[in-house]
Amino acid sequence: MEQMKEKFSKLLLGEDMSGGGKGVSSALALSNVITNLAASVFGEQHKLAPMKEDSKKRWRKEVDWVLSVTNYISEFVPVQHTARDGSNMEIMVTKQRKDLIMNIPALKKLDKMLTDCLDNFKDQKEFWYVSKDANESEKGVQRNDKWWLPTVKVPPGGLSEDSRKWMQKQKDCANQVLKASMAINAEVLAEMQIPETYLETLPKNARDSLGETIYKSITVEFFDSGQFLASMDFSSEHKVLDLKNKVEASMIIWKRKMTQKESRSSWGSSAKMERRELFEERAETILLLLKQRFPGLPQSSLEMSKIESNKDVGHAVLESYSRVLESLANTVMNRIEDVLYADEVAQNSSESNDEESDQTSTSTTISDVMGWKGAQGET
Repeated sequence: MEQMKEKFSKLLLGEDMSGGGKGVSSALALSNVITNLAASVFGEQHKLAPMKEDSKKRWRKEVDWVLSVTNYISEFVPVQHTARDGSNMEIMVTKQRKDLIMNIPALKKLDKMLTDCLDNFKDQKEFWYVSKDANESEKGVQRNDKWWLPTVKVPPGGLSEDSRKWMQKQKDCANQVLKASMAINAEVLAEMQIPETYLETLPKNARDSLGETIYKSITVEFFDSGQFLASMDFSSEHKVLDLKNKVEASMIIWKRKMTQKESRSSWGSSAKMERRELFEERAETILLLLKQRFPGLPQSSLEMSKIESNKDVGHAVLESYSRVLESLANTVMNRIEDVLYADEVAQNSSESNDEESDQTSTSTTISDVMGWKGAQGET
């Protein structure tokens, strides 16, 4: 009870413990609570292993505290009411908001699927982790250049076939959570208003936002999204995020210009609007492909601006909850892929050793059969 009092006191004060009224909005305070809670609970999830019991209890308890706020976010809906005299009339009653009724239970289910997936690794014995500080001879395999993570070791011949299939099943489960949480997050962000502060930072036209090269690539007559992405430099996370920021900004610019010129009906204006609509659709396609290809990408400038300016508490809870589940699901998938990569390396190494052994064995057998050793000895 004391913990709950302290938590909600901070929320009511908008994280301004001086009480001076300089705190953030309730929506942003709730968003920050879920984000910070996830960082403290899942920040050290570097291995495929069940969550610590005290961490799991804390996560469940404090998430439920925050979600309890959404039980009182309501809207008026019409219902049929029968009066005492038998007459029917339509009256308005309060009901929990529709988007919360749909998405909160879905997110809770995804949350449980993900923690259950981690619990499934409790008794596995076919792979293990070696500290990053271990000797080179003792270290396992690291798929990416992430030196801070422990390395994965598997048996010399790799995982058993049953274990490999089981790992793939766990990966599919995490992928389901990832896709569902991404869809909810994208839907909520789309419903948030674009802040004026963001609009004021936009250049006057999409060409200035994208740069000449990217602008020409998007506005060509025959556009291929796959070919466009293949021509981009994705050598670092920063470059991917930079492209996302530019494409999002250009999409907003095209949308605004179409809205501003809807009243004009001249042929030339209609042709321009059609072209802008086409370019805006291409930008949306690029953003969707970037989201699918780089699910762990940090928030863009537009997304951060929306979250910081959002005053809708329901949207804030849905966005932050779906975002942290998306991030955790992506982490679990990466850790599973680390193990599968170590398994692949072990298999390839085992096959190479077998081939060398076969070649040596074959060479010896032929020498023996032909009697070359004896001939050489006589010579």
